[in-house]
Amino acid sequence: MTLKEDTINLHRILKGKIEISSRIASDNIFENEKGALSSIYTPGVAYVSQEIAKNKELAYEYTSKWNNIAIICDGTRVLGLGDIGPEGALPVMEGKSVLFKTLANVNAFPLCISIKNKEEIIKFVKSIEPSFGAINIEDIESPKVLEIVEILQREMSIPVFHDDRHGTAVITLAALINALRIVNKERADIKVVIAGAGSAGYGIYKIINQAGFKDIIVLDKDGAIYEGRDRDIDHKMSNMSNNELGSYPVIKQFNSFKREIALNTNKQKIKGDIATSIENADVFIGTSGMGHLLNTKMIERMNKDPIVFALSNPVPEILPSEAISAGASIVATGRSDFPNQINNAVVFPAMFRALLDLRMKNLNEEILIAVSESIADLIDMKHLTNTYIIPKINDPRLLPVVTKSVKKYIINQQISQSR
Repeated sequence: MTLKEDTINLHRILKGKIEISSRIASDNIFENEKGALSSIYTPGVAYVSQEIAKNKELAYEYTSKWNNIAIICDGTRVLGLGDIGPEGALPVMEGKSVLFKTLANVNAFPLCISIKNKEEIIKFVKSIEPSFGAINIEDIESPKVLEIVEILQREMSIPVFHDDRHGTAVITLAALINALRIVNKERADIKVVIAGAGSAGYGIYKIINQAGFKDIIVLDKDGAIYEGRDRDIDHKMSNMSNNELGSYPVIKQFNSFKREIALNTNKQKIKGDIATSIENADVFIGTSGMGHLLNTKMIERMNKDPIVFALSNPVPEILPSEAISAGASIVATGRSDFPNQINNAVVFPAMFRALLDLRMKNLNEEILIAVSESIADLIDMKHLTNTYIIPKINDPRLLPVVTKSVKKYIINQQISQSR
């Protein structure tokens, strides 16, 4: 059988990959007057409800809120599949729920919603806050999803983690830290080119900019982003004839996230496509969704010992064999059939375990950087190789080390605030 046939048959047999189970033994519920029914339901449960009504924080103590998260997806940007709708996204989110439970014992509820309007999605997520200890935003189209996450992080009292942005950024930085250790380069001295300015590209720019990388160029479909690009385009178009305008590609104006990128990157205002931008770069990170975006000539124009993270799935920006033949020192992809899989599944189970256990209220780049560094440090220099720069998804050390790094950050913040 093919993978397609095997997978479809498995899902047909299982009829769903997750279920809710009771933590109360069934033979103890209905045992005459001594059974647990009157305590887990009416009339006894009313006492618990009244206590929580007086102090909402007790929901963490008396219910499963402490271990429940919601995976919110509208099915508009499912990895490798695009806009397939909420029903199409459901098996993907169920699979993610399995990883949450298996790797971190987190109860993750896939909520694939038939809502596409930004304001309505925000309203929905805020309305379900009482039942959950954290929110995972997943596979919603960009830039809408970035706006949703920004607002929810400001207005909710539980953490909101956007896996395409935060999870991908954390594992990419961890891999980059170790790759730089191998090639003996410093983050402040290198040039990084990021192809793709959507959720993943924005998240990677955000975290490496905060982590001390000074020379960053981000490209979207219209080329390198730089401050004033939109004005340059307006000026160019104002001097065109009507015939020229008719054949000129439609260039979208910067949204607030691309405007932020423009203000904080590409200080030399390098213009043009990937072939121009990648010259003398030390690192390429691809989140473009465009397979075969790079060729060997582009790799050859990078600096000595180039690092290539071609993360688009299912077809990377360049195949590892091609990149290595052109001189790449370290190559990573998002695929499991090549070495150095940069997979946000390394991050999100342990990250949510820490968020829930420590009852975090919000996230910031400093916490994400701390987690990246702790994941990178799991591989010591003795075991670090060009084909092993990040831990495997099921590495048992991930849970304790991520929790420890987040807890250390919280303690340091409390100390600094008390001074």
